Amino acid sequence: MKERAYIVTGYRTAVGKAGRGGFRFYRPDDLAADVVKHIMKQVPQLDKERIDDVIVGNATPEAEQGLNVGRMVSLMGLDTDKVPGMTVNRYCSSGLETIAIATAKIEAGMANCILAGGVESMSTMAMGGWRIVPNARVGKENPTWYWGMGLTAEAVAKKYGVSREEQDAFAVQSHAKAIEAIKAGKFKDDIVPIEVEHIFLDENEKRHQKKYIVDTDEGPRASTVEGLARLRPVFANGGSVTAGNSSQTSDGAAFCLVMSESMVKELNLEPVARLASYSVVGVEPRIMGIGPIDAIPKAIQAAGLKQNDISLYELNEAFASQSLAVIREAGLDSSIVNVNGGAISLGHPLGCTGAKLSVQIMNELKRREQKYGVVTMCIGTGQGAAGVIEML
Repeated sequence: MKERAYIVTGYRTAVGKAGRGGFRFYRPDDLAADVVKHIMKQVPQLDKERIDDVIVGNATPEAEQGLNVGRMVSLMGLDTDKVPGMTVNRYCSSGLETIAIATAKIEAGMANCILAGGVESMSTMAMGGWRIVPNARVGKENPTWYWGMGLTAEAVAKKYGVSREEQDAFAVQSHAKAIEAIKAGKFKDDIVPIEVEHIFLDENEKRHQKKYIVDTDEGPRASTVEGLARLRPVFANGGSVTAGNSSQTSDGAAFCLVMSESMVKELNLEPVARLASYSVVGVEPRIMGIGPIDAIPKAIQAAGLKQNDISLYELNEAFASQSLAVIREAGLDSSIVNVNGGAISLGHPLGCTGAKLSVQIMNELKRREQKYGVVTMCIGTGQGAAGVIEML
């Protein structure tokens, strides 16, 4: 008999600025393990060795987040060698993909309990990885398959007529909403405070130790359209995409505990939500930012819903240009999209983002006493993903 899979709980770290934020000296496997440990403390009745798998999304699984980081997070976070772990890479949707895999495995009867989420340290990793080796023939015949994300954002702005002024205004609004959300404490229920220990040598080679807590998203800052207008385009001469209207490079981790209906009942737990559907689509890599335009209706239809059933959207703001194009072309109500800001202000820790946005939307839907939300994002090399979250 097919069982439903439920999300029992979910948490994330604050999102740190890559290279200069609170997590720049903190390893991603440690960061992810800290979130897993926190989740386990919230569910003391769960025997950790009954967890069937730990599935970790990561967009650049090498160096500090290599060595099958999913397995390492299982070992480090659960302190047992009895629970396996795997790493999943679908770039920016990796953290949502893991929740979908967990849900599908449980509903297919292949598991009862899975920890699913993602982690990314962009402080420790070059964009795309340390050794990128494109296929020379593909590069010659289909060069846009290898385009950097900034160039694709420029292509979207041009194709869909998104002006520089519109992009900058969207970015300013993202920051304003995020600042207001932080002031109102809206992310407190999402975030696991992380204690960071920084050991370093001064100019005299004397050893120092410093400890501090990271519990607040570091990206949001007050800005104006006039201020952003002074920034130069960074990807194309005469372009419109700048550092100010693009997502921030970031560090972070997020996880959800996904469990079968029978185990939920056995442990007398109250689940908070379920992933009602998940869809991925392929689009032209040259304009990868439009992926959600096709992914959103596919996911909504798969959930047996209509667009007007959706109360909130978390649309990953890879770039203002593609976010605006998606909102327009998909016919979304902008007033319910990224109500607490998005990746332009809050950051985009790649493989973590899908799980992070899932945690955020669940808590915001709960606050508003609403039923359905959609988490969606574009994905490098021309894909889009969307998941429908149903609150219980």
